[in-house]
Amino acid sequence: MASLITCPHCGTRPKEEFSIRGAAAPKRPSPIAKDEAWHAYVYVRDNPKGRYQEYWHHIAGCRRFLVVERDNLTHEVFGVTDASEFKWAGAAE
Repeated sequence: MASLITCPHCGTRPKEEFSIRGAAAPKRPSPIAKDEAWHAYVYVRDNPKGRYQEYWHHIAGCRRFLVVERDNLTHEVFGVTDASEFKWAGAAE
């Protein structure tokens, strides 16, 4: 059976309709941040095993960006949120 992702806009779809766009955890530095901050943001990333939040793009459906929380070892999906509603852990309210 194919892996399925439940899009909040389109319903349950096969994962082939989506494109993984990268980790959702790193917070983008300010445009005037030092080069070191941009270097770390672009090139220095953790590669954890287990439960992980990623940006996915629903390219064959609503074309929205989503945040998918899944286990990158078992591929079990725990939740899907529209990226516009996603809040980083520790972000100011």
